[in-house]
Amino acid sequence: PRRSGHSPQKLFYRINEVAKMTGLKPYVLRYWETEFRELAPAKDRSDQRRYRPEDIEVVRTIRRLLYEERYTIKGARQRLRIELRKGRRNGSGAEPSDASNGKAQSASPARSAPETQRLTTSLRNLRGEVDSLLSLVS
Repeated sequence: PRRSGHSPQKLFYRINEVAKMTGLKPYVLRYWETEFRELAPAKDRSDQRRYRPEDIEVVRTIRRLLYEERYTIKGARQRLRIELRKGRRNGSGAEPSDASNGKAQSASPARSAPETQRLTTSLRNLRGEVDSLLSLVS
């Protein structure tokens, strides 16, 4: 059996499954998609959201930042970017390594924002194409 807090074992989950796993309502997840660009589940041909395990970890991180650490949406958005950047550098999940005050710890994050947005858009498009191909196979 899977222990609470661990990543799921399926490739994709629908919004109701993610809502149950995280204790959130589906409308909250949809709202967070509008507020956090890092949360962008792909959609299948029937326009259903398909959350990957990585998306679910992002949801859990946002939930922790908002509900446990009491960040505002704006503060959680900034903190999430820092934590995801740290996680990629460390090769681990989006867990914070310290209780910092939320200041950006990398050089000039604003300078890379347009490039980050461009790459995010490209990745979303690629993810959609891969999902379409996968739906043809399965």
